[in-house]
Amino acid sequence: MKPITESDIRRSFVNCSKGEAKRLAVPKDLEEQPWDDLDFLGWRDPGAPERGYLVAERDDGGLVGISLRAAPGISRGFTSRSMCSLCLTTRTSRGVALMTARRTGEAGRRGNTVGQYLCTDLACSLYTRGKKQTVAGADLDETLSVEEKITRTQVNLTAFIDKVIE
Repeated sequence: MKPITESDIRRSFVNCSKGEAKRLAVPKDLEEQPWDDLDFLGWRDPGAPERGYLVAERDDGGLVGISLRAAPGISRGFTSRSMCSLCLTTRTSRGVALMTARRTGEAGRRGNTVGQYLCTDLACSLYTRGKKQTVAGADLDETLSVEEKITRTQVNLTAFIDKVIE
């Protein structure tokens, strides 16, 4: 992913109002992000932990930002082993949570959402590349190369974004 700025981030959101995008908490450490290792920039709002955000590059070079909300009652995730829908990383100790994204357009105005089980820290890109490790013993042995895992994560991310913006 190419480095992006706060204004790029705020302009990218497709499933919240411009006012909401203006008020959301953007990461303070944008200059320190490992951009070359990211398929998307993902973060949780420290002031509202049930909220999360992801910003990804599209094939056309544009950015798309998705506002997420952890499902009520399980905002801290599962207590047993579970798997992220994007990176297929198996996590324990509340490492995965159901997060929903309001759909765009008329469907979103009617309250329709798309849900996915995601890494609670939204660091899927780093888990995929082995830059961040899960709790010992939680990883499954896979025969895929890192490049194949990256492709799989990107395909899953694109499918999720497409469901939100259909």
